[in-house]
Amino acid sequence: MARYFRRRKFCRFSMKDAPAIDYKDIELLKDFISETGAIIPSRITGTKSRYQRQLATEVKRARFLSLLPYSDAHDR
Repeated sequence: MARYFRRRKFCRFSMKDAPAIDYKDIELLKDFISETGAIIPSRITGTKSRYQRQLATEVKRARFLSLLPYSDAHDR
């Protein structure tokens, strides 16, 4: 029987030369948001809890300033 090996999760923000978490860096924040607009939990992304809290704060700031959507675009 073949085994399935998962790729090891690692925190992108705890390495050297890590990108700063900022609400203006939309491309970075989009990596941590699902296609429906929800923040992806750290157990899936592998980020440490300290940086996950920072990410959540910055995503909420970007949403407030209309840089990111609160939810996906609904087509009616």
